[in-house]
Amino acid sequence: MQVKIVENLVSAGEAARAEQVLNSCVHCGFCTATCPTYLLAGNELDSPRGRIYLIKEMLETGTAGALTRTHLDRCLTCRSCETTCPSGVDYHKLVAVGRETVEQLAPRSRAQRVQRAALRKLMLSPRLLRVLLGAGRALAPLLPAALRRTYFPAPRPLLPAARSGEAAGRVLLLRGCVQPLLRPHTDAALLRILDHFKVPVSESTAVGCCGAASFHTGGEEEARAIARRQLDHWWQQAQRAPLRAIVMTASGCGAQLRDYPLLLADDPEYRERAEVLAGLIRDPVELLEELHAEQPLQLTGGAAQRQLVFHCPCTLQHGMQLSGRVERLLRSLGVALPAVTDSHLCCGSAGTYSILQPERAKTLREKKLQHLQASKPHTILTANIGCQLHLQGGTDTPVRHWLELVAEALPPTAG
Repeated sequence: MQVKIVENLVSAGEAARAEQVLNSCVHCGFCTATCPTYLLAGNELDSPRGRIYLIKEMLETGTAGALTRTHLDRCLTCRSCETTCPSGVDYHKLVAVGRETVEQLAPRSRAQRVQRAALRKLMLSPRLLRVLLGAGRALAPLLPAALRRTYFPAPRPLLPAARSGEAAGRVLLLRGCVQPLLRPHTDAALLRILDHFKVPVSESTAVGCCGAASFHTGGEEEARAIARRQLDHWWQQAQRAPLRAIVMTASGCGAQLRDYPLLLADDPEYRERAEVLAGLIRDPVELLEELHAEQPLQLTGGAAQRQLVFHCPCTLQHGMQLSGRVERLLRSLGVALPAVTDSHLCCGSAGTYSILQPERAKTLREKKLQHLQASKPHTILTANIGCQLHLQGGTDTPVRHWLELVAEALPPTAG
């Protein structure tokens, strides 16, 4: 399509990326069939095609209002449309430009700005989050059951795991911001697995948050600053001894980390470093596939006999393009997993979406849980802390990270 972006509205790099996406979209409508927000009510403006029209109009006129902002806010950025699109449209690249631009052209109310700023502050302040969780834990008996099982589950012992530091071929583990406090068993499970394979691990001491929360709530520059700090730390680590991989156990963070080259595409000082280091980002399933191929893994403890189902997060299947990989690995280890209807659709978590768009998020969760629980599983497995918490808020069925299943079913450590 013909595109004439208003001069100086966005940077030259953003304008080029926006034009590339706009020109690649042929408006065929295939994306509407797999867009969760379009399927809710059939509103064209809540489809990728409709949002592309809104962004094009905004970039060509230099104006935008509440309508454009509202429909961009409703986008989950699940990227299911990208998986479906026969033309290979990089929709998320255009949405990133659109969201940053609409914040300038259609400023939010003070209440909305405060809410988003508070979310960013919470993600970047582990101490504050710890204090708030401590206060909530004291009041837990008075809280609704959904909040208790989500944020204050019954304590379980952590798996022991030995770690080594600076050896070549080590894995650099990024802890994240929320997961260490709310679900510490996930990282402990990965450490236990890596210890089983004798893979040395170092823990990143850079800023905990990957920057996703900032990037999706109007704090794009803050997200870029976070990315630069992360990259500086990773670069220093790589100079000490070669890294096998940089790993984060939340697929939502993994997708954000892999997008650092896009986030810093207009930064001449960091874009090359971002490209190099993003190539080291691995989801745990990719790393375990490699390790399992080198040293076949045998699970014990009756994992194959348990009734399980796997929820594949959008960030894993659409963002990182690893659809079916966890299921295939678990099945190769003897774990039976049923097929899930509409497994490509989002559960409604989408980072801060469940907080900023609660009614839509709950509707999507109800649909997702209906399909996940059709096989009457004892446990729902997933690969992202956001999905884990969101799903747990809607069901009594335990929702756990798939790494926990593997770690608990490993043979006992010798000696």
